[in-house]
Amino acid sequence: MKKKKGKRPEWAPRNPEDGFASEIVEGVSAQHDGLSRQSEREIGEHSRSEMAAPRRKELTIEQHVEGVLEGDRSVLAQTITLIESNALEHQDKAQAVLQALLPHTGNSIRVGITGVPGVGKSTFIDMLGAKLTRRNLDVAVLAEDPRSSVSGGSILGDKTRMQNLVGDSHAFVRPSPSRGTLGGVARKSRETMLVCEAAGFDVIFVETVGVGQNEITVRSMVDFFLLLMIAGAGDELQGIKRGVMELADAVVINKADGENTVHAEAARGEYERALHYLLPATEGWQTQALTCSSLTGDGIDALWDKILEFEATTKKSGIFESRREDQATAWFHDMITEYLRTMFMRDEQIKDMLPILEKQIRRGTVSATQAARQIVSLFDKK
Repeated sequence: MKKKKGKRPEWAPRNPEDGFASEIVEGVSAQHDGLSRQSEREIGEHSRSEMAAPRRKELTIEQHVEGVLEGDRSVLAQTITLIESNALEHQDKAQAVLQALLPHTGNSIRVGITGVPGVGKSTFIDMLGAKLTRRNLDVAVLAEDPRSSVSGGSILGDKTRMQNLVGDSHAFVRPSPSRGTLGGVARKSRETMLVCEAAGFDVIFVETVGVGQNEITVRSMVDFFLLLMIAGAGDELQGIKRGVMELADAVVINKADGENTVHAEAARGEYERALHYLLPATEGWQTQALTCSSLTGDGIDALWDKILEFEATTKKSGIFESRREDQATAWFHDMITEYLRTMFMRDEQIKDMLPILEKQIRRGTVSATQAARQIVSLFDKK
């Protein structure tokens, strides 16, 4: 991968005493401002009158853009919070910031990583990311946080899962609540990825909550899609995994260390044979099965070399750029659908009619199809 020209920004620690230049920033809600939990605890010690005042000065569009391009971590976190916010007053501003940043995007390699819970995705990313920063690469991790919508409890909030990257000045880890969205990927992940690219990150990892047929959502926003597996977790080739395997550019058997090394290698052989019967996820590239250990680091360098080989091969054939263009076009159509749905659901007449039709559907006095036609025709007449 070519390094971008220009001076690498020197990111200073948020707290000079702790020696760390990066931190995990909590995901957002509509009102969240991107403050870390530590900052929230500090604020909590102040009086209520002090808490009523704004926690930080709101940045202008120009300040957001300038701060991101300079690699300012605080501004980067605030900009991502702005992008992710569902508050109506933030959306126009967020799009203005993104539009100004667009000319500075597209220079990273985007890697999607999925796998069943417990496969060791976070530990794997931590090991791979640490190896890449030692190669003088800047790494951003967009980790989808499977937090409870009821209790607010978080799994990825445990910073020890990525302890190497948390203390790395050339890494940025951003957990974002999945909110039950398709495939566990937050709705704004694509735009967050662009902001990180504008900030100068060379590699962007998108970690998902789990694995399933809807992981096509992740596939639609990354260049290289990696399926992480473990040996000995049941039938290695059970049918539910086939749909995901068809999307993968590499299948990696993790935890190939100690007594599990033999089992991992056996599983790799099974997957390798199965992959020959599947169409490649990327034209001109044969999906391979590999093994690695996130504990010892064995196989991690070989995997990264494989990703670089993929990048070189697909760029030479034109597939790399073509895929990104297709993804952008598909995103455009997705956004049309989202905006139409938003406009529809905000309409006052629709709001009034919706519960009436829902009640009729429950009673069986009208079919769902007929009710849908009725309410859409009401909107269409406007």
